Amino acid sequence: MVRKYFGTDGIRGRANRVITPELALRVGQAAGIVFRRGEHRHRVVIGKDTRLSGYMIETALVAGFTSVGMDVLLLGPMPTPAVGMLTRSMRADLGVMISASHNPYDDNGIKLFGPDGFKLSDQVEVEIETLMDSDLTRQLAASADLGRAKRIDGVHDRYIEYAKRTLPRALDLDGMRIVVDCANGAAYRVAPAALWELGADVISIGVDPDGFNINKECGSTDLAAVSAKVREVRADIGIALDGDADRVMIIDERGHVVDGDQLLAVIAESWNEDGRLAKPGIVATVMSNLGLERYLAGRGIGLIRTPVGDRYVLERMREDGYNIGGEQSGHVILSDYSTTGDGFVAALQVLAVVRNYGKPVSEVCHRFEPLPQILKNVKVAKGTSIDNARVRSAISAAEKKLGRNGRLLVRPSGTEPVIRVMGEGDDKFLVEAAVDDVCQALTQAAA
Repeated sequence: MVRKYFGTDGIRGRANRVITPELALRVGQAAGIVFRRGEHRHRVVIGKDTRLSGYMIETALVAGFTSVGMDVLLLGPMPTPAVGMLTRSMRADLGVMISASHNPYDDNGIKLFGPDGFKLSDQVEVEIETLMDSDLTRQLAASADLGRAKRIDGVHDRYIEYAKRTLPRALDLDGMRIVVDCANGAAYRVAPAALWELGADVISIGVDPDGFNINKECGSTDLAAVSAKVREVRADIGIALDGDADRVMIIDERGHVVDGDQLLAVIAESWNEDGRLAKPGIVATVMSNLGLERYLAGRGIGLIRTPVGDRYVLERMREDGYNIGGEQSGHVILSDYSTTGDGFVAALQVLAVVRNYGKPVSEVCHRFEPLPQILKNVKVAKGTSIDNARVRSAISAAEKKLGRNGRLLVRPSGTEPVIRVMGEGDDKFLVEAAVDDVCQALTQAAA
């Protein structure tokens, strides 16, 4: 299904170039019309991260929604999962998060949630796109029916209490020294406050947003700062969130990285032992390491793979009744609690396991040895297809080279003009050779 504006995670692009006030206005009007159902007074909640462009986009969205008769509740900087939670909790008809997640400050995006707190389906996004490109004059509200907008207080406390309630009632973090890196993003207030209220000794970094420094040399995509701080203060654990806090990476007490695959293994095994898995399996993407799949299989837990993107993970979870899913990049979806990936809630679940074991994070969170995995990007012109005879031949030869003990994945990026080539297997040199062969074929085909 080809879409003009929406990608794998809402609408995203360069602020004031792709994500313009005009675009945001049209999104607000079109989405408001689609979710204008019934005779009640309709409302939408809008959250954002800390990017400078958030002010511009927020104002334009407010104009769009109020022009079609929707009242707007402005949350201010809040994590993406908090917006999903509050959309449902506050009985809103629609939720909006203004964020480009882990991207640099000069990008931004618009993510939409339905009244159930879940991201919209492809079909609904296509319906919104169709309206965006049409004449909406006749569907605007009458002068007396225009919406109102107001900022609401107390939303940080609501999210903090919600996150804390995902832990066992008797559990606290007394005596734990925790470094939390909020990426100068949406969780810069709520994450340190929640950890402190749970009793931890909290050292916060990435909590001084200035509109430009979101994800800059901090957060889950740049772990040098949090790793160094963990070693410096001799912390028990480091928690690194991204700009909108829907993904997380963990740092052990030695300063080593624990990625999303290991976190999925930790939580899945713990929940399986406690009888909390809805089904004997979890959902992950084609990028998750084969080592995770083998590890879980040895414990009677299956791994179901989807295309890359947390929306596809969540769709499969909802379709088949799984309650744990996620991505190697740190998106972890725990549907008992959240309607989308929640990096902070995932971190709390890991803390609960660490607390229960009474052992260092390096022991608790290192569940399996990842197989050698090589990922390379090949720059191509936008719209370049991998359906080329030379490329197909190279892919077929590489798959034969890896055999049954390896995997090869070739896919266009959903956000950049690159084709990603990933290979993994037991033999690192064989994997690298297979990936290089495909990359070379792609480069020649794109020339």
